[in-house]
Amino acid sequence: MIRILGNIIWFIFGGFVMGLSWWFFGLLCYLSIVGIPWGKACFTIGTFAFFPFGQTSVEREIITGHNDIGTGGLGALGNVIWFVCAGIWLGIGHLISALSCFVTIIGIPFGLQHLKLAKLAVAPIGKTLVPIG
Repeated sequence: MIRILGNIIWFIFGGFVMGLSWWFFGLLCYLSIVGIPWGKACFTIGTFAFFPFGQTSVEREIITGHNDIGTGGLGALGNVIWFVCAGIWLGIGHLISALSCFVTIIGIPFGLQHLKLAKLAVAPIGKTLVPIG
Protein backbone atom coordinates (compact mmCIF):
# COMPACT_ATOMS: atom_id res chain seq x y z
CA MET A 1 0.00 0.00 0.00
CA ILE A 2 2.89 2.37 0.82
CA ARG A 3 4.44 1.75 -2.62
CA ILE A 4 1.18 2.59 -4.35
CA LEU A 5 0.78 5.78 -2.33
CA GLY A 6 4.42 6.72 -2.94
CA ASN A 7 4.04 6.15 -6.69
CA ILE A 8 0.86 8.26 -6.84
CA ILE A 9 2.48 11.15 -4.96
CA TRP A 10 5.65 10.76 -7.05
CA PHE A 11 3.70 10.82 -10.33
CA ILE A 12 1.79 13.98 -9.38
CA PHE A 13 4.78 15.89 -8.01
CA GLY A 14 7.46 15.39 -10.65
CA GLY A 15 7.46 11.81 -11.87
CA PHE A 16 5.18 12.69 -14.75
CA VAL A 17 7.55 15.37 -16.04
CA MET A 18 10.68 13.22 -15.74
CA GLY A 19 8.95 10.21 -17.32
CA LEU A 20 7.93 12.39 -20.25
CA SER A 21 11.52 13.61 -20.51
CA TRP A 22 12.72 10.02 -20.86
CA TRP A 23 10.06 9.33 -23.47
CA PHE A 24 11.01 12.52 -25.36
CA PHE A 25 14.61 11.33 -25.63
CA GLY A 26 13.27 7.91 -26.63
CA LEU A 27 11.40 9.49 -29.53
CA LEU A 28 14.54 11.34 -30.57
CA CYS A 29 16.48 8.08 -30.51
CA TYR A 30 13.88 6.38 -32.70
CA LEU A 31 14.39 9.02 -35.40
CA SER A 32 17.51 7.16 -36.47
CA ILE A 33 17.80 3.42 -36.95
CA VAL A 34 21.05 3.43 -34.96
CA GLY A 35 19.32 4.92 -31.91
CA ILE A 36 16.49 2.37 -31.66
CA PRO A 37 18.13 0.32 -28.85
CA TRP A 38 18.59 3.49 -26.79
CA GLY A 39 15.02 4.53 -27.62
CA LYS A 40 13.66 1.22 -26.35
CA ALA A 41 15.63 1.66 -23.13
CA CYS A 42 14.30 5.21 -22.78
CA PHE A 43 10.71 4.04 -22.91
CA THR A 44 11.39 1.30 -20.35
CA ILE A 45 13.21 3.66 -18.00
CA GLY A 46 10.60 6.36 -18.66
CA THR A 47 7.92 4.01 -17.39
CA PHE A 48 10.17 3.33 -14.38
CA ALA A 49 10.49 7.11 -13.90
CA PHE A 50 6.70 7.39 -13.79
CA PHE A 51 6.39 4.80 -10.99
CA PRO A 52 9.79 3.99 -9.38
CA PHE A 53 8.72 2.68 -5.98
CA GLY A 54 8.86 -1.10 -5.84
CA GLN A 55 11.51 -1.48 -8.57
CA THR A 56 15.25 -1.07 -8.88
CA SER A 57 17.86 -1.30 -11.60
CA VAL A 58 20.58 -3.93 -11.51
CA GLU A 59 23.36 -5.06 -13.82
CA ARG A 60 21.91 -7.44 -16.40
CA GLU A 61 24.93 -9.70 -15.96
CA ILE A 62 23.80 -10.42 -12.38
CA ILE A 63 20.38 -11.56 -13.58
CA THR A 64 21.49 -13.60 -16.61
CA GLY A 65 24.76 -14.88 -15.18
CA HIS A 66 26.78 -14.05 -18.29
CA ASN A 67 27.97 -11.12 -20.40
CA ASP A 68 26.06 -9.98 -23.44
CA ILE A 69 26.48 -7.17 -25.96
CA GLY A 70 25.24 -4.55 -23.48
CA THR A 71 27.40 -5.62 -20.55
CA GLY A 72 30.76 -5.81 -22.32
CA GLY A 73 32.94 -3.33 -24.17
CA LEU A 74 30.21 -2.34 -26.63
CA GLY A 75 27.93 -1.57 -23.69
CA ALA A 76 30.55 0.76 -22.25
CA LEU A 77 30.90 2.50 -25.62
CA GLY A 78 27.10 2.74 -25.81
CA ASN A 79 27.00 4.36 -22.38
CA VAL A 80 29.59 6.96 -23.43
CA ILE A 81 27.59 7.83 -26.54
CA TRP A 82 24.39 7.91 -24.49
CA PHE A 83 25.93 10.17 -21.81
CA VAL A 84 27.13 12.72 -24.36
CA CYS A 85 23.87 12.82 -26.31
CA ALA A 86 21.16 12.54 -23.66
CA GLY A 87 22.32 11.11 -20.35
CA ILE A 88 23.85 14.31 -19.07
CA TRP A 89 20.58 16.23 -19.57
CA LEU A 90 18.41 13.59 -17.93
CA GLY A 91 20.93 13.23 -15.11
CA ILE A 92 20.93 16.99 -14.49
CA GLY A 93 17.12 17.00 -14.50
CA HIS A 94 17.01 14.26 -11.89
CA LEU A 95 19.68 15.96 -9.77
CA ILE A 96 17.77 19.26 -9.78
CA SER A 97 14.58 17.40 -8.91
CA ALA A 98 16.37 15.54 -6.11
CA LEU A 99 17.69 18.76 -4.61
CA SER A 100 14.23 20.31 -4.68
CA CYS A 101 12.82 17.21 -2.94
CA PHE A 102 15.47 17.29 -0.21
CA VAL A 103 14.17 20.68 0.97
CA THR A 104 11.51 18.96 3.06
CA ILE A 105 11.68 15.87 5.25
CA ILE A 106 8.71 14.35 3.44
CA GLY A 107 10.52 14.79 0.11
CA ILE A 108 13.63 12.82 1.11
CA PRO A 109 12.39 9.43 -0.22
CA PHE A 110 11.47 11.13 -3.48
CA GLY A 111 14.88 12.79 -3.68
CA LEU A 112 16.52 9.39 -3.20
CA GLN A 113 14.47 8.00 -6.09
CA HIS A 114 15.64 10.89 -8.27
CA LEU A 115 19.25 10.11 -7.36
CA LYS A 116 18.67 6.47 -8.32
CA LEU A 117 17.28 7.61 -11.67
CA ALA A 118 20.14 10.11 -12.15
CA LYS A 119 22.62 7.27 -11.73
CA LEU A 120 20.65 5.24 -14.26
CA ALA A 121 20.54 8.21 -16.65
CA VAL A 122 24.33 8.36 -16.74
CA ALA A 123 24.82 4.73 -17.83
CA PRO A 124 21.63 2.77 -18.65
CA ILE A 125 23.15 0.26 -21.09
CA GLY A 126 23.63 -3.16 -19.48
CA LYS A 127 21.02 -2.55 -16.78
CA THR A 128 17.63 -4.12 -16.24
CA LEU A 129 14.71 -3.33 -13.95
CA VAL A 130 13.58 -5.81 -11.32
CA PRO A 131 10.85 -5.69 -8.68
CA ILE A 132 11.91 -5.23 -5.08
CA GLY A 133 10.73 -7.95 -2.66
